[in-house]
Amino acid sequence: MAHGMRMDTHSGYMDEGGGDWRDAATRYALLPLRVFLGVTFIYAGIDKLTDSAFMHDAGAGSVGDLMRTVRDSSAIPALVDLALKNPVGFGYAIAFGELAVGIGTLIGLFARLAAFGGALISLSLWLTVSWASDPYYYGNDLPYLMAWLPIVLAGASVFSVDAMIRSRRRRRTSSAY
Repeated sequence: MAHGMRMDTHSGYMDEGGGDWRDAATRYALLPLRVFLGVTFIYAGIDKLTDSAFMHDAGAGSVGDLMRTVRDSSAIPALVDLALKNPVGFGYAIAFGELAVGIGTLIGLFARLAAFGGALISLSLWLTVSWASDPYYYGNDLPYLMAWLPIVLAGASVFSVDAMIRSRRRRRTSSAY
């Protein structure tokens, strides 16, 4: 007999009902972060695509000028040089990447993969654009990178396409036996 030890293995994390408030809090804990990151990345992608100055090789507010400005202060100048080979293409890649990451995160479709993409975007921006921020916490890309990591690890447990697919798969598997 185990005194004071919980003997059941049910965590309630993936189940739709039951459990106490701690189980519900665990299930919904990442939802506000998913919504924030998803909306923010969708907005960032749309903002870049609709900014008349951004998608140019040169000029005030252009992606090309931004890359040339941060080149010497970045942690990886070779990464900036790669972007400078085609600044407009790089700008579109970042904008569409942010849109894909934002939509995937918001609706919870391939949430871990979307979050991994968001982490990669944030990491590349931290190592290039905001690397010279002093002190380091003034740059916003590092906190975004850290915010993506829990979603990379845990995925989207509720209000997501991934959870709906898991639920259907579980029902199909349990009804087959």
